[in-house]
Amino acid sequence: MTTTPEAKRLFRNEFIRELLAWDLDPRHFVLFGSAPLLAHGLRTTIRDLDVVARGDVLAWARRTGVPSVGAYSGDPVWQCGRGRIQFSAGWITSRWDVDNLMDNAEVIGGLRLARLEDVLQYKTELSRPKDLADIQRIRAQLGKASLELPRPQLICLK
Repeated sequence: MTTTPEAKRLFRNEFIRELLAWDLDPRHFVLFGSAPLLAHGLRTTIRDLDVVARGDVLAWARRTGVPSVGAYSGDPVWQCGRGRIQFSAGWITSRWDVDNLMDNAEVIGGLRLARLEDVLQYKTELSRPKDLADIQRIRAQLGKASLELPRPQLICLK
């Protein structure tokens, strides 16, 4: 089996290795947040792993994880892997269709990752100061480079 450069970058990450060790069904989760940026070489490190899950994977996270609350959505989140791997049933707002995200995800090394277009959309929506450099890198990668960055927005928490 040939391992792509994207898969090699993923498999070097400690959070990805821990996730793989749990032997969860990859059809029932998608990696969002910064993991797709890591895979595409747009980030060299990530601080955590955001996993949107359904079915048996979500049930596993609920059983084994520490219950928490999503910082932006206020929705339930389950923290695993010393709190650095977060599982949720949805992504940021209910506008994101979880099944669509998973079924249309990019598959790298057998793992489903949110498409860069989706990562760009969510980072642009939040427009946090920490997202601005990521937005530029994603736009450049997708051939949508723009000199104008979105203005940071205030996020209201529930």
